[in-house]
Amino acid sequence: MSKMRGRVLIPLPNTGAMGRKRNNFYMRSIFILALCIFGLLQYHNFNYLDSRDAMMGDSVTNDSVDAILSMVPATLHKYLTPHSRNHSTSAAALALNASNSAGSGTAGLSAATTISFDPYRPPNITEIKRQIIRYNEMQLVLNEDTFGPLQNDSVIIVIQVHTRINYLRHLIVSLAQARDISKTLLIFSHDYYDDDINDLVQQIDFCKVLQIFYPHSIQTHPHEYPGVDPNDCPRNIKKEQALITNCNNALYPDLYGHYREAKFTQTKHHWWWKANRVFNELEVTRFHTGLVLFLEEDHYVAEDFLYLLAMMQQRTKDLCPQCNILSLGTYLKTFNYYTYHSKVEAMPWISSKHNMGFAFNRTTWRSIRRCAQHFCSYDDYNWDWSLQHVSQQCLQRKLHAMIVKGPRVFHIGECGVHHKNKNCESNQVISKVQHVLRIARNSHQLFPRSIMMTVPSLLKKSKLRKGNGGWGDLRDHELCMNMTLPTR
Repeated sequence: MSKMRGRVLIPLPNTGAMGRKRNNFYMRSIFILALCIFGLLQYHNFNYLDSRDAMMGDSVTNDSVDAILSMVPATLHKYLTPHSRNHSTSAAALALNASNSAGSGTAGLSAATTISFDPYRPPNITEIKRQIIRYNEMQLVLNEDTFGPLQNDSVIIVIQVHTRINYLRHLIVSLAQARDISKTLLIFSHDYYDDDINDLVQQIDFCKVLQIFYPHSIQTHPHEYPGVDPNDCPRNIKKEQALITNCNNALYPDLYGHYREAKFTQTKHHWWWKANRVFNELEVTRFHTGLVLFLEEDHYVAEDFLYLLAMMQQRTKDLCPQCNILSLGTYLKTFNYYTYHSKVEAMPWISSKHNMGFAFNRTTWRSIRRCAQHFCSYDDYNWDWSLQHVSQQCLQRKLHAMIVKGPRVFHIGECGVHHKNKNCESNQVISKVQHVLRIARNSHQLFPRSIMMTVPSLLKKSKLRKGNGGWGDLRDHELCMNMTLPTR
């Protein structure tokens, strides 16, 4: 104790070390907190299915007609407004009546009211066949006088059309808003002749347009092959019974013992016919060396889809020399453009993942066409599965795709060959796509300055798959092969 009393305690000088440590701790905490807040804000801004967008869903993703129209420039509303031919006739009659009334008074009105107009009657099968032959022989390119002839390296966009005019309207609106669309040629390939669809397509004024018509459709052959022949074997009849009844193609059911259904075989026939038609038969494409992009009536494109396609084509040599297909669409449920807007990946082409909005050139097509026997005899009614079979079993250089991770082509169809919803006219998906693209546009995620290749997640080796059937009829094999015969 005495020793302790003898010591004098000298206070240490205040160097500020403790204060600096406290300040550094606070600064680090604030910085980390700011990073967390920034990350949360980015997540909420760029992922359209996050909690913030869910709360805004009623107002922003309203799928009413008025809400969807509000997202479309007024100059393009004409593509979304149905014009019934009967309504047009009535309007013409009213206009004529009004004109007569103004010029002749009451007497004119009385005379005008006696004028009658025949209601619109759709063409019969004979007339439809005649029109199809006329269109296919003429090969008339609309708007060529405005936009000039097709350049050999321009993009050709081929759209497979059936009957879903509502979706087709929205596809046309999305195409109209794309940069450089005026440089392209749109080829609409129809397997159903419809005057309203023809009027809609022929109304397009923002690029060159050509219509082609699949000549072997069910519409034009309703009671004979390739439609439904009365003597065709029923789908589920047993082979033994089919042989007894001697129905058509009794000897050749598909892999699963089922017989042909025309409504399913038509889509594969149509795809193969239009590809042969575009690359090998049309005069306008005779010397074309650029990309051909394949779309369908229920697709929707982003305004930078051509811009990104051109960038991918330019970077193929250094990013993916083995890639011979460029794919702009994916079947994702959510789209995070903030993370993926400028990123691409490469992998073997997979039919179920890369069959939407994909493009290839004439060199790739020639390789595919040389494998026609594999495509046409593979027992699968799906053209995309058949194409993958060609890649796996026949091509020396397999189909390899460069795919955008932030899609520029979307699927808006609620109903189709494989899917049937209760409400096939729903605009819900269209509204969601418009919403995600608006967010990407407002956050400057479209039109990236460059693209970057990412390493895809580990992929399982694609196995040789058994077909889905529906393609056992030898008549289908023969018709498919005949489409590859040269016509010019």
